[in-house]
Amino acid sequence: MSPPTRLLSFALAALLGACAFHGPKDFPRGSSIASVLQGMGAPTGEYATASGGRRLEYAGGRFGKQTYMFDFDASGQLLSAEQVLTEARFNAIKAGMTSAEVLSQIGKPSTTWAIPRQHQIVWSYRYESLFCQWFMVGMSPEGQVVDTAYGPDPVCDDDDFFGRFMRRR
Repeated sequence: MSPPTRLLSFALAALLGACAFHGPKDFPRGSSIASVLQGMGAPTGEYATASGGRRLEYAGGRFGKQTYMFDFDASGQLLSAEQVLTEARFNAIKAGMTSAEVLSQIGKPSTTWAIPRQHQIVWSYRYESLFCQWFMVGMSPEGQVVDTAYGPDPVCDDDDFFGRFMRRR
């Protein structure tokens, strides 16, 4: 193998390794917070639970379409872990919920943008689906959910997105 080919192979392997994302399957029920933190690193969010425990958020995955929530009891033992960017979870987000409630349920959004005329900030969440769409939550200036909707992900609307990406190399 020539040196440039070897270098390219090494770079590709490193890139793929960097994209690896651990998930709940790596941690059995009863695992300690310390073991999850050691294996997953710093969480992207942390929330208190009603039972006095903690919920750790780990957002990532391909195109940011995965957010895992790890729930711990008050003694720091893992109760459950699951991928929360699902339509079932999104459909539980209702008008009147606070931004803190949304964050604790489905984590931080992929992106946010303003709709000035409606006095809303829209939180958008990418997720795995058969269609290239995302979930959107309209938030009032007071931090309450006004409405929710599904719509096409703008990345997919750009017919030449992948062509532009490939030309950058």
